[in-house]
Amino acid sequence: MNEVLRYRGRVITDSDVAFIRKLIADNPTASRWRLSLLLCEAWDWRQSNGVLRDMVCRSMMLELHRAGHIELPPKRFKPRNPLANRERAQKKPVQLSFIDQSPIEARLSEIQPLDFVQVRRTDDEPLFRALIDDHHYLGYVQPVGEHLKYIVYSRGHPIACMAWSSAPRHLGPRDQFIGWSPAYRKKNIRFLAYNTRYLILPWVRVPYLASHILGRMAKILPRDWKRIYNHPVYFLETFTDPTRFKGTCYRAANWVVLGRTKGRGNNAPTREQRVPIKEILAYPLTPRFRELLSGDIE
Repeated sequence: MNEVLRYRGRVITDSDVAFIRKLIADNPTASRWRLSLLLCEAWDWRQSNGVLRDMVCRSMMLELHRAGHIELPPKRFKPRNPLANRERAQKKPVQLSFIDQSPIEARLSEIQPLDFVQVRRTDDEPLFRALIDDHHYLGYVQPVGEHLKYIVYSRGHPIACMAWSSAPRHLGPRDQFIGWSPAYRKKNIRFLAYNTRYLILPWVRVPYLASHILGRMAKILPRDWKRIYNHPVYFLETFTDPTRFKGTCYRAANWVVLGRTKGRGNNAPTREQRVPIKEILAYPLTPRFRELLSGDIE
């Protein structure tokens, strides 16, 4: 069987294309939305929580349609997209003038207790975006796939932000450290979470705060991920830019340095360096992470 398309980790072959063509022919009055549901059901293509992956399936079918492999029926209407509406709302500027930016210089014990608030799909999500955009050197980028966002508060004042998302599919030093096969990596990559942004707000200067937050997050994140996405995570990872940072807080929180990236970026067409080289750090959440990630997780 010849590979026609590779989409979101799924390989579409010429026999798959023939199946989709027959599905379309057998359902001549079905809309694109209905066809995507029928195909998900036929392939049992579901998210980890059991919900059909119809949006991903619809995008994949559109790619095949644009490439001339299949012929989809004309669009009947443009459905309301709550996610797009929410993202447009988030792009509206958030005024940070109401945030108290008075310097916080204290011992860690003096700013306790800390509240870790998961803000994705809440009224505080625009604040998270604004803080990252204003104060993180990489700015804000909307995460893809499964992801969570946190604001850490001290007595009602935001002091830190942290974002987590699905892990990169291919990462040589990480894959060697885990020791899983390509097949199990593809199957179990969803049990990893990737720390995409970490920000201690610039007016906050509290010794050991950054490593303390990482230690707390290693306990909070797995519970939230299980509750929201209906599956556990066993392994955390992140990148740091060694030209800017030493990764001191991660090392102090017992994260392990795995090596460095090749600087090729995602889906690199050549082996040449295209993006800055990053250091890879990881934090296994259980001593059994290799056994779990290299096997059939129920």
